[in-house]
Order: sequence, then C-alpha cells, then structure tokens
Amino acid sequence: MDEKQKVKQLVPPGQKVWSGLSWKWLDGSNSSFRYWSALVKCVSADVDEDRRIGLEEIILLPHSGCLNQEKADALFPESYRVNSPNEIRLLNIADNFQQQFSHLFPERNPLLLCPVNECGVKKFVSTTLRPTPINNPEFFNWGGCASLVADFLSLVPLDPPEDLPRRLFSSTSVLQSQRATCLEFASLLCSLLLGAHYDAYCVSGYAVKEMCLLDQSLQECPLLDKQVESVTSEQEPQKNKYTPKPQRELKSHFLMQQEKKKQDTEAVLLQKQKVQEVHEQRPADPLRGLRRHCWVLVLTGSHSVQENFFIDPLTGNSYSTDDDNFLGIDSVWNNLNYYVNMQDCINGCANVVYDLEDVNLWEPLLFGATSKSQLILEVLKRKESKTMNIIKDEKVEQEKPRVFEMPRSWVSCITISKKDLENRWPEMKKVTFHRKAKLERFADYLRTDGLVTRLTTYKDLDCTEVVRVIEWYQHRKDHLEEREVNKVNKVTAERFKHGRRFQLLFHRYTESEHDMEFNRAARVDDLVQRVESPGEMTEFFEGRNDLLYYRHAVFDRHVQFSKPDVFADQENRWLKKVVERFHRNSAKPANEDVAERVFLLVERRIELTYHLEDNRVIASTRSFVKPRESTEKEKAEDFTPDMVSSFQVDPSEKTLNTLALYELLTALMRDEEEAVLQIVLSLKETRDIVACRKEEQEGVELHLSPWTSTGAARACSQRQEVERLAAEEQRWLQQKKHDILAPFLIKLNNPKSLSLQEALQLHQDCLTQFQQRLVEQANLIQERYEKETQELQSKQLWFQKNQLTMTDPQREEYQTYCSEKTLQIQVTKTRLRMSKEADGLSRSSSSFALQTNQRPPVL
Repeated sequence: MDEKQKVKQLVPPGQKVWSGLSWKWLDGSNSSFRYWSALVKCVSADVDEDRRIGLEEIILLPHSGCLNQEKADALFPESYRVNSPNEIRLLNIADNFQQQFSHLFPERNPLLLCPVNECGVKKFVSTTLRPTPINNPEFFNWGGCASLVADFLSLVPLDPPEDLPRRLFSSTSVLQSQRATCLEFASLLCSLLLGAHYDAYCVSGYAVKEMCLLDQSLQECPLLDKQVESVTSEQEPQKNKYTPKPQRELKSHFLMQQEKKKQDTEAVLLQKQKVQEVHEQRPADPLRGLRRHCWVLVLTGSHSVQENFFIDPLTGNSYSTDDDNFLGIDSVWNNLNYYVNMQDCINGCANVVYDLEDVNLWEPLLFGATSKSQLILEVLKRKESKTMNIIKDEKVEQEKPRVFEMPRSWVSCITISKKDLENRWPEMKKVTFHRKAKLERFADYLRTDGLVTRLTTYKDLDCTEVVRVIEWYQHRKDHLEEREVNKVNKVTAERFKHGRRFQLLFHRYTESEHDMEFNRAARVDDLVQRVESPGEMTEFFEGRNDLLYYRHAVFDRHVQFSKPDVFADQENRWLKKVVERFHRNSAKPANEDVAERVFLLVERRIELTYHLEDNRVIASTRSFVKPRESTEKEKAEDFTPDMVSSFQVDPSEKTLNTLALYELLTALMRDEEEAVLQIVLSLKETRDIVACRKEEQEGVELHLSPWTSTGAARACSQRQEVERLAAEEQRWLQQKKHDILAPFLIKLNNPKSLSLQEALQLHQDCLTQFQQRLVEQANLIQERYEKETQELQSKQLWFQKNQLTMTDPQREEYQTYCSEKTLQIQVTKTRLRMSKEADGLSRSSSSFALQTNQRPPVL
C-alpha cells in the first residue's frame, strides 16, 4: 500500500485535508506559519496535487443547537444567515491557518476559530465581537460592564469540559435568552469593553475547575471583604509624629502569662480548624490543565490602565496576569485580529508576555492588519499634529502594501433596555454560595419588603448553622437601608436614610438594650446618640448652645418603662442619678465654668465640678444638699451655709456669700427639673420609636420611583386601580341616590338579605317617613304662600303712599311685579290645596308603595 492510500484511510469520510512537505517562505520572516493569500507567495517541494485542498472547498458541519432555515429567516437578519464575500475569504484563511497549525504543532489542541452561530452558519470569532458603547455612566468603566455581564447571564457549562465550544451565539441572542457559555460571556464583555474604548481581547485557554464551573463555595464573599476593609479603615488612627508617647502601663506578669497561655490555646484550635478545613476541601481535579475556559484580557494604553489584567466574565472579578487560577493560553483575539500564543505555559500565565506585535511570541492570523495599538498611536499623532499646528508638505506618500483587514461584525447592534438593566439577574434573582456564606440578590420591587440583597454567613462549611444575616433594602417608605441580625448574640442593627421619622439613622437593639444614632442637623436638641440599657441611659450631643455634650441617667432596674403609668410619679423615685458634662466656655473663668454636674435625686444632693484652670491638675468642686420641701405636717426647711461644701484650688479667690449660693442652688434645682423632664421625653421617644418600628415592620410600604420602569408601571397600575374604585363608588352613589330604600338599608349596615319581619318593618318605616315628608312639604308651601302674600300686601301699601309722585317707568315696574306675585300666589295656593286633599295624599302613598314594590328584592 502506497503512502497516498494510507493517508486517505486516515481521513474521515466527507472531509478534506491538506498535507505538505518542506514549506519555506520567500519573505524571509521568522514566522512559523502563515495563511495563503494572493499577496503572500509560497513555494513547495515535492508536493502532490492530490494532497492539496482548494480554499473554496469548505464543508460546514451541522449543529444540533441551531435553528432550522425557516425559523432563522424569520427571526434573524441576513448577516446572521449568509456570509459576505469577505467573510468567506476569512473563513478560508482561518481553515488554512488551522490546518497549518495542526501540522506544525500536532501536540497542541485545535484553535477556536470558526464556531457556528444560532443559524448554523460558520462565523469567525473576531467578527462576533461588536464594539458597543452603553449610554450609562455605570458602564463607562470595566467594573460596571463586568458586573452587568456576570449578573445578567447564567452559565451553560461546556460538555465535555476539555473540548472547545462548537457554537458561538451572537451577543443579541445571548441577551435575549440570558444563558451563555464561557465563550459567549467573554464575547459580550469584550464587545462592551471595546465600546468603552478599552484595549480588550477575548482569551481562549485553560483554568481551574472552580473558575470553569463558577464554583465560589471555597472563596470569600466580596461583600464580607468590603465590610472588613471599611471597619479597619475607620478604626485605624491617624498618625501624628508630634503626639506625646503614652505612659508606661504597669501589668502583672502572672496575668500576662495567663493571657499568653490563652492565646496559644486559641492558636492551636485555629490551626486544627484550618487543617480540618483543608481536609474538607474537594479532592484534586483529574482534568486540571485540560478544562477549557474563556476570559478577557485588558492591556495597557487606554483608559489610564497602568498594568495588564484579566477579567473573569462569569464573576466580573479582576485578576493579575500571573494568577494561579489561569493555567494556560491558546489564543487571544479582538475585532481586528486573531493571535496565537507561541510561548510556553508550563508555569501557567505567569511568564507570558503580552506584546502582541512581536511575531515570535504571538502569531497573527492576518499578517500586517491594523492592530489596536496602531490605532491608538495614530489617534495620538493626529491630536499632537493639531495641537502643534504642524503643516504637512503636500507630497505623494508611497503606497503601503495592501493587506486583508478583518471584515465588519455580522452581529446586530447590542441594545440593553432599561427594564433589563433594572431586573439584572435571570428570573430577577440570583443565589451564589461562597465559603461559609450565601449571597442572594433580587431585582427592585420583586419582593414586597423592598429586599434587594441578603448575605447569610454560617459557622461551618456545610452552611447549616447560621451566624449572621445582613439585608439591604431599597425604595422603602420607612427609609430602611440595611439590617444586620446576629443569630448568636441576638443583636439586630438597622441603618436608615436621612429624612425618616425621629431623624433616626442607626438602631442597634436586643430585648433590653437600645443604641440609636440620629441626624443632629435635623433635631432641635442636637442629639447624636442615645444608648439605653437596663438601669441606665446615656445621651451624646454636639453643637449645643449650652455646651452640653453628655448626659447619663441611672434608674431603678426593677422599673418597666413600657408601662404607661411609670412617669406619673411626681417624686421621680424611679430616677436615681443624672450626670451632665459640658464643654469649656472661654467667656467664663475656669472656676465658674461647670464641667460636670451630678444630680443625686435619692440623696437629694447636687455636685458640681468645674473646668481645670491653666497649669492646674485639680479642679474646683462644690456640693449642695437640697432643703426639704413643705408637707402637710412640716414646713419647708430653710437654706443654711452648712448645706454647701466647696473646694477652691486658689484659696486667694473670694468665696460666694449665702445669697449667691442660694441663688445658685435655686438655678440648679430648676436645671434638675429640666433634666428630669428631658430624660422622661427621651424615654418616651425611645418607646415611640420601638412601637413605630414594630408597626412599620408589620405593614411594609414601598415608594414607587417614577425613574424606574418597574416603579412607573406599578404606579400607573395603582393609579388606574384608584380611578376604577372611584368610578365604581361614584356609580354606586348614583344608584343609591335613586334608590328609595338606600337610607333605611344604611341604618341596617346594608345587609345582603332581610327577614320577613325586617322587610315589613322597613316598608312601614318608608311609608311613615314618606307621609311625614308630605306633611313637611305642605307646611313649607303654606309658609311660602304666607310670605308671598305678605310681600304683595307690603308692595301695595307702598304704592298707595307714593302713587302721586311715581313716574311712568315706576308704575310699569309696579304692575309687572304685582302680576308676577299674583301668579306665584295662585300657583302656591293650588299646590297647597292639592297637598291638603285626602285623595292626593293617598295617591302619593300608593305611588310610593308601588315604587318600593318594584325595587329588586333583598329578602
């Protein structure tokens, strides 16, 4: 059997192959392989004509996931169904490129070049990229684009995972179905990044199993990392080299040894836990290094990118180019060219150089085609020439060699509606499992409580024992933004936006403790924080005119402030102690400016501590004992100097006389009453806040924002529902207006049915009221008759007195008035006679009875 027959036996039926020997290139380049074209000539040695394949002979393989011809013609434009001449030429070039690559590098896997689209037509991967800018500030940078792609699509894993995907749907179809492979993920993200003017490339390579299958169960949740960073940044003090060194702390050696033993024990337990977690991790992947994956490469040179980095389109996270999750690269491409990696990836992507212009490192499919870097340099040169006003000489430039450029993309313009951007996730929600955490995200207005994100942390890797639940809300009328529930400590913390009732911003509470923070700028009392626990309450203020910044109250622990009669005690026996502290008032001397005052209500004493004077280490103090008030048996106790004890730092200063001390005590007693009143109001406000939050949680209401499509639609439907109910109510009122029995049925609460006795009684009440109305109508007609007659008589008397002096117009006016009045009197007299006749009354009663009988029955 000769060589030709052996080769034919190796070729599968229905396919054509290319074979060649000893190829060499006339341009003298170091390129390992090139495409065939009319501009690049090649010669061969001892090549049989039967072993060649014509560029025009291409066999397209059918794809089971594609549409039939009739559906494709109806749903997709012509560019999806038919290849243009340039695309056919590009497919021929790519087919020849693939054959040369397989011949020269038989140990490497085939390249991803020409998968079929949704219409079953082969399309080159670079033409699938459609650079599209989105007119939204959120997507002007790579982070917004990556998060959109990661959130909007759901993953379809490759099957088998070590083979290239056989199909590549357009980004428009992917956005409609919201299901995509890793290749379609990368294509959509790269199209958006190219539209945002990034130097982005799709990458075909190999990655770890967790990245290929979107398994984040062993990774830390990014929301937890952000919270830890924010807490550490808040706790990190600002360094100041002029700050004096703190005094040396004296510690017990025994206590330090005990603390060290405790830390060593905790370290051992932590190490055992880490070892246990390592054993609990998944076993080694037998397909490591073989699993195919596609991601995005962003190079420097645009958007102020200082360093190359990768973007995983499945998660939207960025990685350095030497990250261990990426195990190798076969090729990269953008909308201008396709590059094959010629570098060794035995150490993953750590040693890969991303200089795509170097043909020794990256083999281009279209040799000499314009690259992204060349376009950037050309734009910069044009800008520089405009700014420097360089006048170019009009010379005929030498014609550059004509090369084949990448055809225009066959994909339609990528459009994402406002509603899709708001709904974001497939089925309007998405659940992601992380290491000891579960992250749930929901679209706006999907849940009735306004929940958009929920993060649940667990104690174990199996996610069975809940430790903490953090929830984020939007569009709530109670302005709730975040709620954190600690299941271990039974502590709940809530954060609110500005503008809610009581100006509350933060509320941390347990069954017996409350910690609240307020918007000081919107409160009259300049309250910043209130901490209430069993037996005490502390308040902090800022910016008060009286310079008060601290108030602490001590109560009786057995008193329950939830009872309404607690504050009715006039003697305030439930309150034991009140402490108030003030900032320094520079307008007063230090020995007259009170720094702290303590009201000891049980001991009936008031203690004052003044601010420190300059170069003093001890402050002046003064203590008062309040005199007893008058009772039914004893008269009020008189004030004496013995009730005051003072300490002055400077003995040379003049002491206060008895009158001044008495006036000071009187003012302090008024301040004590005011402080007690403010404490009572604070306790009542805390109780009102707790009751208000309970009521708001029972009936959550959302604010329908007109700036969102969902909110506008719901607001429109609610408005239509209100209009419908109003129209029904108006129609009901019109029906009841002509209903004779409506006033009597309302007294019975509009029952659906009546008993026989109730119906007879209702009929009798109707007749009785109707007869009474007739009598009232007769009385009204009688009053009208008497009034008209009296007015006519008064007018006749006036005419008799003034008839000699009247003019002709006045006489005509008088005659007209008399005729009209006479007619009104006659009509009123006739109506009065008819209403008083017995047969007329019976006729009206029978007519009313007939109307009641014609009404629909309610029996």
